[in-house]
Amino acid sequence: MAVIQSDCGFDSNQYEIPVVGIAVKTAKHDSGVHSHIKDQLALSVKGCTTITIDGQKCVLPPMRAAWIPGGVDHRAQMSNVTDYRSLYFDRSLQSRLPRELMIVDVNPLLRELIERMAFWPFDMTAEQQMNALNLFIEEFASAKDSHLNLPLPHDYRLQSWLETINAPDFMAPTLNDLSERVGASAKTITRIFNKETGMSYQSWRQQWRLLGAIELLSNEVRVNEVADRLGFSSDSAFISFFRQQTGCTPLAYFSR
Repeated sequence: MAVIQSDCGFDSNQYEIPVVGIAVKTAKHDSGVHSHIKDQLALSVKGCTTITIDGQKCVLPPMRAAWIPGGVDHRAQMSNVTDYRSLYFDRSLQSRLPRELMIVDVNPLLRELIERMAFWPFDMTAEQQMNALNLFIEEFASAKDSHLNLPLPHDYRLQSWLETINAPDFMAPTLNDLSERVGASAKTITRIFNKETGMSYQSWRQQWRLLGAIELLSNEVRVNEVADRLGFSSDSAFISFFRQQTGCTPLAYFSR
C-alpha cells in the first residue's frame, strides 16, 4: 500500500506507472538536500512542511502544495507532527505538466484527487490511473500561485546567519541589529537584499514573519504565542499585520 513510515527508504523509480503516490505521518523530519528523477507534488494535510529550493524558502500549510520538477535539488523539513502526501509523475508526462517550481492553492477537488492518488496501490496499471490523472492535470493547470515563498540572498556575509533560518528559535532582526551581527553597514545590507532578492530588507523581514506565522499556526500554536515568538508587541498588532498581509484574520485564513 501507499502508507509508509517516515524513516523508510522509498524509491519511486522502481515503479513503472504514470503516478506513484505515498502517504506519510512523521513527528519530525529533515530530508536533507536531494532531488528526484520524477516530478513531485507535495501536500501537507496536517501540520506544515518547509521546503528550501532554488534559493527560496517555501511554506506548505494544509491548503498549499509544492510542485517540484524532476532533477531540482530541494530540502523538506517538518518540525512538528505532519501528515503529508507526495505524488511522483513519470517523465513521459512532462509535456503535460509544469517545468518550474510552483507553490499553489489547493481547492477541494484538487485536494480530493491528491488524497485518492496518494493511496493508490503500487500495482495499479496505467489504464486504471488514467481517468483521475487526466482530471488532476486539468485541475492543476488552473491552480493559483499562492506566493508563499521567501527568496534567500546568497552573499557570503549573510550565510552563517541564514544557515539557521529554519531553526525554531530563528529571528529576523531589525536592519540595524542585522548590520551589527554580520559586520556590514545597513546601506550594504539594503543593497544586497534589493539586488539578490528583489525586496528591501524590511519587506523581506515582513514576508519571513508571515511565513513563520503560517507555519506556527499550522502546527496549532496559539495566536498569543505566535505573536510573542515573532516579536509583535501584542496579539492585536499581530492580527492586524496578518490581516494586512493576507486580507483576513488568522482564524478566517485557516477556516478558508
